[in-house]
Amino acid sequence: MPPRLTAQDFDQDLLILFDAYVHGAVDRRGFLDQAQRFAKAGVTAAGLLAALSPNFAAGQQVKPEDARLKTEWVTLPSPQGNGTVRGYLARPAGSGAAKLPTVLVIHENRGLNPHIEDITRRLALDGFMAFAPDALTPLGGYPGDEDKAREAFAKLDQAKTRQDFLAAVGWLKARPDTNGRLGAVGFCYGGGVVHWLATQLPDLAAGVPFYGNTPAPEEAAKVKAPLLVQLAGVDERINAAWPAYEAALKSAGVKYQMVQYAGTQHGFNNDTTPRYDAAAAKLAWDRTIAFFKLNLASA
Repeated sequence: MPPRLTAQDFDQDLLILFDAYVHGAVDRRGFLDQAQRFAKAGVTAAGLLAALSPNFAAGQQVKPEDARLKTEWVTLPSPQGNGTVRGYLARPAGSGAAKLPTVLVIHENRGLNPHIEDITRRLALDGFMAFAPDALTPLGGYPGDEDKAREAFAKLDQAKTRQDFLAAVGWLKARPDTNGRLGAVGFCYGGGVVHWLATQLPDLAAGVPFYGNTPAPEEAAKVKAPLLVQLAGVDERINAAWPAYEAALKSAGVKYQMVQYAGTQHGFNNDTTPRYDAAAAKLAWDRTIAFFKLNLASA
């Protein structure tokens, strides 16, 4: 088996172009046209796109049928949002009536794809009850294709989508098998949602946004949860807004820690694409689990 490609195998300007494509600033044709200048040694622009796109099988760490876990799909009401929201719930097997610390998992801008399902299972293996809602529920759910998912995501009513996430929070809080301590982790778009949730939920016990957009600085005073903010080293689109928001967090006396991983790309924790940085991702994930164990333990 050939070695997996890493970010170092691609020109930095191509990675920036791919980030623009992933986040809708450039469409597929625009990416292919602009990527042509990076095509060499028999590799086409389409080949570059394929190489940069997710390989879910390669990144899977926990199999869906892992006997150590209990997983299920759940549809819950969201009367203020899109009516209902479907999501993926994972818990340690055999936890019985134990009251578990709980984590809401919020996906990137492609809905609840296999990578986020895998993240949810990883959390369950560490002793958490983890629930990942699919924001694409009103459009039929994650379609199984990243391009179609991205196109569908752009059609969402984000105000209703945010209400769907709040509905998921309420549903988790009401469960009898939680210990009453809720954390949230999100990636890219989901990181931005975690930042937003921290301004909406005074009882959020911990938030871990990975390379997510920050709210307006004046929102920082509403944050009561401790935050572990994980940023890539090479990610100007996200990092440019951080200093102003960090200053606002400091001014508001918010308990937070920011960790920036030198040399990494946006999406470095996603082990299905070449932007994945194994060393940084392991460190970031170990910090995430430790942070949740510290802040979500029963009082």
